[in-house]
Amino acid sequence: MAVAAAWRALHRALPGSLPPKAFCGLCPLPRAQPLSTSAALQLAAIRRFTVKHEWVSVENSIGTVGISNFAQEAIGDVVYCSLPEIGTKLNKQDEFGALESVKAASELYSPLTGEVTEINTALADNPGLVNKSCYQDGWLIKMTVDNLSECDELMSEEK
Repeated sequence: MAVAAAWRALHRALPGSLPPKAFCGLCPLPRAQPLSTSAALQLAAIRRFTVKHEWVSVENSIGTVGISNFAQEAIGDVVYCSLPEIGTKLNKQDEFGALESVKAASELYSPLTGEVTEINTALADNPGLVNKSCYQDGWLIKMTVDNLSECDELMSEEK
């Protein structure tokens, strides 16, 4: 009984994804279709990765971009972040900035096509946030996402 009530609540929460005349078997409401990666990214803000270790998390067609834990460990202590100006238009795989550490400099590449809407201004005073919190406070830019299907070409955290 509780499971059926939970399913009904879930179905009511996702009405746009319900196909006509499909039933889940646990409740009398239609079953939701499986979501594509880009649609799942929209709903759950799932982190996806490039082969160069940038990550993006998309929510409401705004992508938050940063570098992976592996990348920040390889770069070492970040001492300077060079980031683009707000309004910069980026194509997928365009270079958009660089991170400098005591070891080396590393270029940053856009995981998706879109326009920069925000930069992490906290990094100007505290670039080490990239090392301390690469998935939270150490994000680099936020951008509009022009083509959500590009997310399907990125890797999951497991890969």
